[in-house]
Amino acid sequence: MAAAKRYAVAASGRWVDDEDGRRLPAGEVHAWEQGLNQTVCGLSLSRSRLARFPHIAWPDILPESGGAADRVQRVCPRCASVAGRRGGDARPRWHRVNPRP
Repeated sequence: MAAAKRYAVAASGRWVDDEDGRRLPAGEVHAWEQGLNQTVCGLSLSRSRLARFPHIAWPDILPESGGAADRVQRVCPRCASVAGRRGGDARPRWHRVNPRP
């Protein structure tokens, strides 16, 4: 079985947390695989002027997580469909009880 990919974050804006001084994403966020120059949905990082946040994991920017999602305005729906809207250890939402033969 293949290992689950770990996605970092690329965002259209940034802000600095006053408490711990970390750079955090703001505005529209996208999933980004480190080592590539594009987001999961295919946007070029430099042409789209997206800031990279390799220290922020993808599940931390989802609004329901609360983590680094304070100033996130929009999560890219295409990136969310690939990278997931839930944690990596979450089970599938549905389970077929009586599969057809």
